[in-house]
Amino acid sequence: MALGKLQKVLISDSLDPCCREILEAGGLQVQEKPGLSKEELLREIRDCDGLIVRSATKVTAEVLEAAERLQVVGRAGTGVDNVDVEAATRKGVLVMNTPTGNSLSAAELTCGMIMCLARQIPQAAASMKEGKWDRKKYMGMELNGKTLAVLGLGRIGREVATRMQAFGMKTIGYDPIITPEVSATFGVEQLPLDQIWPRCDFITVHTPLLPSTTGLLNDSTFAKCRRGVQVVNCARGGIVDEGALLRALQSGQCGGAALDVFTQEPPKDRDLVNHPNVISCPHLGASTREAQSRCGKEIAMQIVDMATGKGLTGVVNGQALSKAFAPQTKPWIALARALGTVLHMVGKQVQGSVQVCTLGAPLRDAGSYLTPAVAAGMLAGGPQKEVTLVNATLLAQEAGLKVTTTHSDVAPEPDSSTGLVQVSLQGTLHRVTGTVQGSTPVLREINGATFKQPAPLSGPLLIYRAKASDPTALATLAGLLGKTGVQLQFYHSSGTVGGEQWSVVGLSAPLSNLSELKPRVTEVFQLHLL
Repeated sequence: MALGKLQKVLISDSLDPCCREILEAGGLQVQEKPGLSKEELLREIRDCDGLIVRSATKVTAEVLEAAERLQVVGRAGTGVDNVDVEAATRKGVLVMNTPTGNSLSAAELTCGMIMCLARQIPQAAASMKEGKWDRKKYMGMELNGKTLAVLGLGRIGREVATRMQAFGMKTIGYDPIITPEVSATFGVEQLPLDQIWPRCDFITVHTPLLPSTTGLLNDSTFAKCRRGVQVVNCARGGIVDEGALLRALQSGQCGGAALDVFTQEPPKDRDLVNHPNVISCPHLGASTREAQSRCGKEIAMQIVDMATGKGLTGVVNGQALSKAFAPQTKPWIALARALGTVLHMVGKQVQGSVQVCTLGAPLRDAGSYLTPAVAAGMLAGGPQKEVTLVNATLLAQEAGLKVTTTHSDVAPEPDSSTGLVQVSLQGTLHRVTGTVQGSTPVLREINGATFKQPAPLSGPLLIYRAKASDPTALATLAGLLGKTGVQLQFYHSSGTVGGEQWSVVGLSAPLSNLSELKPRVTEVFQLHLL
């Protein structure tokens, strides 16, 4: 995947016009075709570099396979349930979302749902339209003094909590990531789930749909709740077990439910929707003019930034690529990938364990983006179609390659001010070491042989090992260059180890035939580094 080479983007769902305007202003060709059938989408996606969707388009493995040029899928919204992220990762396709775009709209809908449950506003309004005047039937409750449990304390959960606190509600909650100290700053007391169920009058869920959150509210948890508990789900269908919810409503254990999302949308089983104590909406959480404009604007700006090389935000997979756009990290990523490629050629194997050691304080947090870069270098030229920072870790695991990192703040001179990267194939003597000089990745060492002057790791390279006492290898190489018209860009040799030395030769173009050189050297290989 060539970053920054986006040209054509398909918008396959209805989005605010500003999305197209921003993309076109950024120099991208845009096709806007909402409501495509599966067959039409498979046909249209073939020559597109980017795809922008909302919720209607299902970006399946089949769609991704048909997309020969696809580099990025942008989801104009929070979740990515309609995108096969694993299949995208495997193909090296970035998946982005706009995690903040609809937060306020979803939070406000949730607050409205809570108020509707407390006062039965939709039921009373429907009764009035039927010509009735039934004040006694729609007796409600005050929110003041009631306890609201907020499950999931991310952006939406905390917005709901702070708004409902204005109604005098006590807010408790649970989140496996947000610390109790952080949630206390916005007025939510965190408790274990088993302590939450019996204490709350209202429950609202704001978690992603994961195996650990599917059926979070079920027969067992409803049984632990106060009788008459009220439930709100404006997050994802499936977090609340719909069968368990219906049973709790029928028994009176649950006093009412407000649902904006369902396991199947639209729901074919209407028992929940038709229950008199259920308020339901057709997935309206992000359906405000402001949220649609914000999401459309954000995803368009993110894709334009990616296309112009400014940066990456909202990345769901391939977080290492976010670092690849920073000027200070680009050469280090290029170095790590180059070292992986050189180690692969020297070690002549891909399987096994590779240890990446970063040395020097500037590289203290570099392991997260150097690891996939080394893996990508190790896998380069292999059977995989294309290895990128997005899919390198996954493909490495499947190839039987394990890449781990360690770090030390102490770097040997003269690289203490910049840092040093060592990559070794565990269980062997194969090791390569490099650093960055200015913005150029350079090779310092191969298998213990240190180069007198570090060799640049870019462009077409020829690397060979030969006896230090035998000058014929260099003479033969010079003859080859003369015959083929290939120009010598640079030549660097290492110190002697075991009577042999390594040479790195920069060329203007790869040599097509090394048969004359091979008898003069112990080993030789060519590679082309970006």
